[in-house]
Amino acid sequence: MFEFAWWWALLLFPLPLLVRALPAQTQSPKAALRVPQGLSAVTGSPPGIVNRRPVHILLWVIWLLCVLAAARPQWLGEPVSIPNEGRELMLAVDLSGSMKVGDMEINGQQVNRLTMTKAVLSDFIERRVSDRLGLILFADTAYLQAPLTFDRNTVAQLLNEAVIGLVGERTAIGDAIGLAVKRLDAREESNKVLVLLTDGQNTAGNITPAQAKELAVANEITIYTIGVGAESMVVDNFFGSRQVNPSQELDEEMLAGIASATGGQYFRARNRGELEKIYERLDELEPIKGDSQKMRPLSALYFYPLAAALLLSMVIIFVSVAWQAKQYIASKKRSIK
Repeated sequence: MFEFAWWWALLLFPLPLLVRALPAQTQSPKAALRVPQGLSAVTGSPPGIVNRRPVHILLWVIWLLCVLAAARPQWLGEPVSIPNEGRELMLAVDLSGSMKVGDMEINGQQVNRLTMTKAVLSDFIERRVSDRLGLILFADTAYLQAPLTFDRNTVAQLLNEAVIGLVGERTAIGDAIGLAVKRLDAREESNKVLVLLTDGQNTAGNITPAQAKELAVANEITIYTIGVGAESMVVDNFFGSRQVNPSQELDEEMLAGIASATGGQYFRARNRGELEKIYERLDELEPIKGDSQKMRPLSALYFYPLAAALLLSMVIIFVSVAWQAKQYIASKKRSIK
């Protein structure tokens, strides 16, 4: 179906006639139109008074094309039904100081925990085609970086821009869960899921992990917790090299308890491969089917009249320049004679 999105713009078509009808300071008794020297080339007449008809026709065509383009002509296709189904996923990422520990590996290179988390989650976000995603960042406190949205690119960009220490050095796991519960509870018909990544234990915040777990259970929020960090790492000191456990502060019992109580699962991510296991589990979740949405394919057509108007304007300019060049050469020849 053809239509104009801004049909009222067609009312501008008689505007030049209204402007011309306004009283002028001086009125010529002759039926003539004074035009610039360039436009006189369109009719081949000398500058000054020319017959108005050829010039008016061309200018009216250009004006009509501009008005049509301003009215935004478009073609609407037949309605298409689109199924509406997906998941509600909130991601909570730890930005505490311990995330800078370089005990992870990507493509043979040692990187810190946050870098590895970003690399894996970026791919994870890209795969969530029909899901709504949100992003929470936490350290001394938790704050919402991105509300639930279908805009996966924005969520991925906000995650990649996150830096360690942005909101402090400690770890407020309870606050992160509490904020996620608040945001997810607004959706009644949804399988509400929180994916929480951390490398430590709760050391800050206004809500304890136990209180946050109760809130999640009461609001039917499923939590998947991920403990990030290697179990062994070689460090150099004054006496030589020794092997240490960089994840000794990770509270796995607390994370596993939260996941189990909410119907989720705890993952131990000692490396990239283990972190990617969450893909398989989340892909098994049953998407929530909503009412199908109707969409009509829309094709904009405004550029056709706009391009035609531009082409005619360029023709006028070309003819004008060519005519003036011809007149200039002729005058030069007369002066030589």
